[in-house]
Amino acid sequence: MSVILGIDPGSVKTGFGIINYVSGKAEYVTSGVIRLRESEDLPARLRVIYDSVTQLVELHCPQEVAVEQVFMAKSAGSALKLGQARGAAVVACVTQDLPVAEYSARQIKQSVVGTGAAEKEQVQHMVKVLLKLPAAPAEDAADALAAALCHAHMRQSMINMAGARSVRRRRIR
Repeated sequence: MSVILGIDPGSVKTGFGIINYVSGKAEYVTSGVIRLRESEDLPARLRVIYDSVTQLVELHCPQEVAVEQVFMAKSAGSALKLGQARGAAVVACVTQDLPVAEYSARQIKQSVVGTGAAEKEQVQHMVKVLLKLPAAPAEDAADALAAALCHAHMRQSMINMAGARSVRRRRIR
C-alpha cells in the first residue's frame, strides 16, 4: 500500500490530490484546491501553501509525493511565481522527510491520457474514469490527481522492469 500526494502548484490556485495505490490499483482518497487571495502579497500566499500542504501531510500521512515541474509560463514573472509556489509545497513535504518526485506536465498527461498534448478536459475525464469518480474533479485537483497517478504508474513500471531483469538473469545462468 502506498498513499501518494499529488500537487499541481500555482500562485493563485494549488491543486492537491491523494490516492491510495494498492496492488496495481488506485483508489481515490481526497482532492481539492488551495485557493489563494490575489490581493495578498506573494510571501503571504506562499505561507498559505506551505501551511496547507503541511496540514494535508499530517492528516493523510502520504508515503510519497508527486509534483508537477515548472513549465515556461506566459511570462518570466509568472514562471518565477509558479516556481516559488512549487518550492513552498516541496519544502512542506521534505521537512517531513517525504520523498518528492517531479514530473513534467507532458509526462503526466502521457501517463494518464496517453498523449502528452492532452487538453485539460481530457485529463479531468481520464482521472474521473481511472479513479471511478461520480463527477470530474476541478481542473487543478484533476491535475494533482493525475500527478499522483503518473507517479504510481512510474513506480509500477520500475517494479515490473526490476522483476523482468531478475527473471532474465535466472534464465541465463
